[in-house]
Amino acid sequence: MKILAIANQKGGVGKTTTTVNLAASLAHLDKRVLLVDLDPQGNATMGSGIDKARLKNTVYTLLIGESDVAATVLKSETGGFDVLPTNRELAGAEVELVDADARESRLKAALEQVAGQYDFVILDCPPALNLLTLNALVAADSVMIPMQCEYYALEGLSDLVGTLKRIKQNLNRKIEIEGLLRTMFDPRSTLSQQVSDQLVKHFTSKLYHTVIPRNIRLAEAPSYGRPILAYDKSSKGAQAYLQLAEELLARHNPQHSAQAV
Repeated sequence: MKILAIANQKGGVGKTTTTVNLAASLAHLDKRVLLVDLDPQGNATMGSGIDKARLKNTVYTLLIGESDVAATVLKSETGGFDVLPTNRELAGAEVELVDADARESRLKAALEQVAGQYDFVILDCPPALNLLTLNALVAADSVMIPMQCEYYALEGLSDLVGTLKRIKQNLNRKIEIEGLLRTMFDPRSTLSQQVSDQLVKHFTSKLYHTVIPRNIRLAEAPSYGRPILAYDKSSKGAQAYLQLAEELLARHNPQHSAQAV
């Protein structure tokens, strides 16, 4: 079971879009996938077709010990994957867990309940380096970092890399950077090209070949509670996320790329 955190403390870089659509693309490729929504906004929950206002159990009740995974997990009918959903209640978890034992490893302990039941667990992190993100990074095997190719992207990246180094030293020795993903890419923008070139130069081995384009269909899909594959499979956004899923699988199983051809 591979646990993959989608993290970047900068907002608006495509974390939730990537989480939902990567989960759906991996499910489309016959992988067993669990999405964990760790952002109190609950956008990944809604984007998976689940009404966050009607939830009985959530990641909040899971982290404070009032529910287990079996009682919390729901099925995304539009995406074909399972979801540990979230709503605004999760914002209170940080306060309630401040003095709790093993507060940074609550999620890790919860996910041990489903060890072996999934091929991939994908964690949607909030846009902050807070206790919820810390729980994700302690539980994760690796981190995928979505990045918009703009001026401040590289500065934010150095902060995140520094945080990951400290977590690796003190809390999770196995965590690695899975890869950097260029999102909302506009090939007509000179700045996008320049930042992309810098990423290629400095992070060649960690940079995904797949680039997620700026795509109106990708932006529309969440309002219908659908991943892009269920909304417009022929769109450039859908094809890009399928390609990302294929590239991720090929990195972990070189035979996959041969099978996919």
